[in-house]
Amino acid sequence: MNYDAFRTLILCIELLLPTVLSAQKLDSLRTNQLTVRCVQYGIGHSNILDTYLSTQEYKGIDFRTSRETMRMTNIGKGNVSVQNFLQADFSFGKNRVDNNNTLAGMVNWNYGLHYQFKLSDNFKLLAGGLGDTNLGFIYDLRNSNNPASLRAYINIDASAMAIWHFHIKKTALVLRYQLNTPILGVMFSPEMGESYYEIFSLGHYSGTIKLTSLHSQPSLRQFLSLDIPIGQQQIRLSYLGDLQQSHVNNIKTHSYSHVFMIGFVKRLYKLSNKELQKLPASIQAY
Repeated sequence: MNYDAFRTLILCIELLLPTVLSAQKLDSLRTNQLTVRCVQYGIGHSNILDTYLSTQEYKGIDFRTSRETMRMTNIGKGNVSVQNFLQADFSFGKNRVDNNNTLAGMVNWNYGLHYQFKLSDNFKLLAGGLGDTNLGFIYDLRNSNNPASLRAYINIDASAMAIWHFHIKKTALVLRYQLNTPILGVMFSPEMGESYYEIFSLGHYSGTIKLTSLHSQPSLRQFLSLDIPIGQQQIRLSYLGDLQQSHVNNIKTHSYSHVFMIGFVKRLYKLSNKELQKLPASIQAY
């Protein structure tokens, strides 16, 4: 081998070696063990209607907290991610003439899978489905006959998401938009004028569990978030539009919330028991 050929070979090795090492590091990292977690708190505006209690709308303030995790899985050759989203909200509203108030609360849990279409290194579209479980209440402070309404329903949602990693100067940002809408579900609902005493004490359960779809529960939940690094931390600024409505058993309901939220983003890597055993006890916190 002459000198020029030898130099060419060394140059090729130098160019390829970082790529090979980077691929080995990514493979050893096991991306399905890396979880992105965010806990957020927010405040916004609510608009609530439940004709079982009153024909009036109640508008007021909404307090909300949420916890979200996302990670990749081994499904679909590693192109499927799992999302776990739990939120709870509490709202206080007044009617138009300001002579009555309502209290409302809801716990919502979404869990599901998205297939990731990676259009470039920085931009991807996600499509999938979620299980959507909801349990809550509405309490009318002046209605003495039937003062409260139970809200309980489970849906299968269609879900779509877009995630864009970009830079402004040297600052790395992440922009995400997500839209969920229920396709099929079941909902608990009394008949108009039927009391909860009749249902739970007298056992009049017939007709209280209804199948729902787009025609009876046209709803959507959308997120817009921006992840911003600040020092050693990363914060998430979000807008949540939670627009839930239904028309079941001659009862119309809606709960419209527009909430602005803020929280911290953490990236956690889960070690297996074998990997933990390789770590000396002296360097572990526990």
